[in-house]
Amino acid sequence: MAELLVELFSEEIPARMQARAAEDLKRLVTEGLKTANLSFDKAEAYATPRRLALVVDGLPAQQPDLTEEKKGPKYGAPAKAIQGFMKANGIKSLDQEAELRSTDKGDFYFVVRHIAGRPSAEVLPEILTSAIWDLPWPKSMRWGEDNRLAWVRPLHSVLAIFDGKGLPFPLQRGIGKAAIAVDSTVGTSPAHGITSTTKSRGHRFLAPDAFEVSGFADYRAKLAEAKVVLDPAERRATIAAEAAALADKAGVALKEDAGLLDEVTGLVEWPQVLIGRIDAGFMDLPAEVLSTSMRAHQKYFSTEKPDGSLADRFLVVANMEAPEGSERARTIVAGNERVLRARLADARFFWDQDRQQPLSARVPALKDIVFHARLGTVAEKVSRLESLAAEISNYVPGADRDEARSAARLAKADLVTGMVGEFPELQGVMGRYYALNDGEAPAVAEAVAEHYAPLGPNDACPSAPVSVCVALADKIDTLVGFWMIDEKPTGSKDPYALRRAALGVIRLVVENKLRLPLTKVFAAAQGEYAGLSAPDVAGDLLDFFGERLKVVLRDQGVRHDLITAVMARGGEDDLVRLLARVEALGSFLDSDDGANLLVAYRRAANIVRIEEKKDKRAYEGAVEAGALAQEEEKTLFSHLSDAAKGAQSALGSEDFTGAMAAMARLRQPVDAFFDEVTVNAEDASLRENRLQLLSAIGATLAEVADFSKIEG
Repeated sequence: MAELLVELFSEEIPARMQARAAEDLKRLVTEGLKTANLSFDKAEAYATPRRLALVVDGLPAQQPDLTEEKKGPKYGAPAKAIQGFMKANGIKSLDQEAELRSTDKGDFYFVVRHIAGRPSAEVLPEILTSAIWDLPWPKSMRWGEDNRLAWVRPLHSVLAIFDGKGLPFPLQRGIGKAAIAVDSTVGTSPAHGITSTTKSRGHRFLAPDAFEVSGFADYRAKLAEAKVVLDPAERRATIAAEAAALADKAGVALKEDAGLLDEVTGLVEWPQVLIGRIDAGFMDLPAEVLSTSMRAHQKYFSTEKPDGSLADRFLVVANMEAPEGSERARTIVAGNERVLRARLADARFFWDQDRQQPLSARVPALKDIVFHARLGTVAEKVSRLESLAAEISNYVPGADRDEARSAARLAKADLVTGMVGEFPELQGVMGRYYALNDGEAPAVAEAVAEHYAPLGPNDACPSAPVSVCVALADKIDTLVGFWMIDEKPTGSKDPYALRRAALGVIRLVVENKLRLPLTKVFAAAQGEYAGLSAPDVAGDLLDFFGERLKVVLRDQGVRHDLITAVMARGGEDDLVRLLARVEALGSFLDSDDGANLLVAYRRAANIVRIEEKKDKRAYEGAVEAGALAQEEEKTLFSHLSDAAKGAQSALGSEDFTGAMAAMARLRQPVDAFFDEVTVNAEDASLRENRLQLLSAIGATLAEVADFSKIEG
């Protein structure tokens, strides 16, 4: 068994694209191998800023031989059918080149071909060429004389080695039997003059010369000698370990940032972590400004003091060999400190300029920012938020109505500040600082900072009353607006992040245990869209929330069918109450009484459905108490009435466990009914009344949930 090694060497590949590109290369090549009937043991892909590499182990020397059979027309078939079969299969004599076989449907002609496997070295160039040309990139470019190959950056060389030997092929469409020419008007010269070789190159500056490679082990070892760490996981671990060690040595702690660590891993081939210092004159800037400036522009890691506040040290990862304390290291650190001073000087300017004007004075400028072409400007959104936040404050314990209105008015004002213009990720955060600077109430300032939250499942959910009001208002206004213009999520497309907004509302309501009537709030939000005519969206939007709620609870192990069963009853828009009902229903069904009653309900429902289909009518009328003949059906009728009243009373006081207990008392009379009563009696009126009684079982259970929606 042999090994295949491929390396695509190019200009710098954007860090965010490397991992996906490596996996796509692996996928395309392995799919090609499977299509070509070439088995393999394993495949591993790697990426650095300047290369994608793939090693495939356990490949055979050649394809297996194949036998291909094609069934033809029946013996004695019309001449036209036989001629068509011969032409399609390229045979001239049916008697000599086809076999006549007997089957259970008669005698048929078969064409049997034995196809010899081709050497793997002949097949692999076709597979690799297709994979390189078909590699998908989020963004790509064309270059060179023919402009045919679309790749993320100019491709310099292709290394291809199979079984310890070079696998030469030109990088062009049209080579081999399986490849297809893209443009027949273009010549057959390799794309940009690239033909695969057995050579690779090391670090751009530290070891730029080419070197020969004989296999993956040799390739990886020589790359290490040439100052390139091939495995991104190894580079990542090195950066993390060195950064933590340097920070500890300086008496600070590395601020964890997995996203930045991933990005920096994709920027360097030979990582060297160094530590620098932030000028003391900038340390009075907000910590978020310092860390964001370092992260966004310079890719520096922040550090923290033991109390969790931002420290004046930063960590930079160089793509260079520069041992700590060396002249080169000092030069690199000094250069990065100089660049950071310039960046922070800009931030200082924005900070000073922004505070010269109250945040409230910036609100009118929001009319120049379009929220959505059909939903108005951000200023109009803010006006809606003021009213909606005040309305929601009625349902949030401890929320001050005036503070909720003020926070909603200021929530978007920092969008027109210089700092947020430079660092958009600080929207909300800077609003908080500016609001406090203006003397606004702390609750108002905090709500400005938190109203975008939660942005995702791992984001903290606001709990301060005013923050909750504004966060809910912001998300509900967005959802209602887009529902009104029929811009709903479809399939995997959700350009306005409406699913995320709905999940945010659910978390805010559930985690803060808010008794929020969503239907009423949706209606209030829709009423704020003056001049925009649309049908009532509350019902459809509530159904959407039900689907999102299933996603949330599924992750918590709650059965989605129980949510459906409770919501199908209708009229439930209080998520806290709904979840309590779902929990009570789940506990009930886990009990013997609940499980057996569910079985009995299904039996009753099946009988009614069958008879309704047969009789072509529905059995939903009232049961005639006087027509009940046997004691068991009289008892069941009495218990159904008692259970309905008991459930209604318990539900009225939100005693959901009590409502389930009322239903549990139906088990014995239902079992007795099925044991002793014949539903399809000969007397037509008696049969009809008993079918009405069975139908009443489902109607009674519907007081707590639609049992027809329960699975299992």
